Amino acid sequence: MIFTSSCQGRIPEGGKVVVVQPFEDFSPEKAYLISTAIKEVNPNTLLRRSLPLPAMAWYPDRGRYRADSLIRYLGRFGSADTILLGLTNKDISTTKGQIQDWGIMGLGYCPGTACVVSTFRLSPKDRDSQFYKVAMHELGHTQGLPHCMDTTCFMRDAEGGNPLNSEKDFCSSCKRILKNRGWRL
Repeated sequence: MIFTSSCQGRIPEGGKVVVVQPFEDFSPEKAYLISTAIKEVNPNTLLRRSLPLPAMAWYPDRGRYRADSLIRYLGRFGSADTILLGLTNKDISTTKGQIQDWGIMGLGYCPGTACVVSTFRLSPKDRDSQFYKVAMHELGHTQGLPHCMDTTCFMRDAEGGNPLNSEKDFCSSCKRILKNRGWRL
């Protein structure tokens, strides 16, 4: 496996480096697989060694990690031309409307410099393909993509469920935006 902390070479115009940052609970082999898959659409993708989950993100009332706190933590390692993608198996949550602790599969700000994805709420049968789709969804948010009405697009809103098996790819509109940002789609 290749682990690195720096990027060599030129970043394409409008392109960003995606740094895949697994937390210690996440398999190094799975981290390698997801980073390799992301590298297919963003060649400027790097895989870092795992980090411990930060204690400041722990939400003891529900036994979860706060996704927004994980994003703030990851954001410390980034820069203007870098997006951090945190990977975990732990349950993560965020505040949604009046619900203080809404369990989620991933979170990314639109736009943003970091996002986090968890396997916790994914179907065991389809976990690898679903995990990739959630990672792409959250990376899409960091690139400024909002939720999409196309039910087969990776940017579809999960709306509290798990519609991932019906998602196929980014729709043509979302692809156009990402291509303009240096993605190979």
